[in-house]
Amino acid sequence: MTARLNLFGDPAATAAKAAGHFGAASRTILQESSLPAVTQKLVLLRVSQINGDGYATDVWSKNAAHAGEDATRVNLVAAWRESTVFTDAERAALELTEQGTRIADSHHGVSDETWAKVREHYDDDQIAALVSLIAVINASNRLNVIVRNPGGSYQPDKFADMAG
Repeated sequence: MTARLNLFGDPAATAAKAAGHFGAASRTILQESSLPAVTQKLVLLRVSQINGDGYATDVWSKNAAHAGEDATRVNLVAAWRESTVFTDAERAALELTEQGTRIADSHHGVSDETWAKVREHYDDDQIAALVSLIAVINASNRLNVIVRNPGGSYQPDKFADMAG
């Protein structure tokens, strides 16, 4: 499978600029929020799985493993409801992640019950980071899916030099 368009190609191209802005927004959230790093990685991976983004699923599963995340947890993210390896806080974040990603599947978007569970475990800054991260990775996934950016060849820390 070959990508239809290289989003990271010509840095002057509009698509490359947009992809760069998504990356910068993600890095700001990942580096500056108090949302636990492990929760961030679980959210990024789960959104990418739901959206069928092979490239981002490859990136976030490998980055999680590279950061020391347990292989069992990485492998069970897609089946988190049927797993015993996630904390209550992570479960709340994953439920918000799914409802926020599948927003068109529900008349009310994110349920009050899910929001209440998230509020039990995270403060306002962490929730703002969580909501922003869900929105940004959804947008990024759409870019990758539209251009068919394939997964499989990502190497952890590939973009470390761009982290600033």
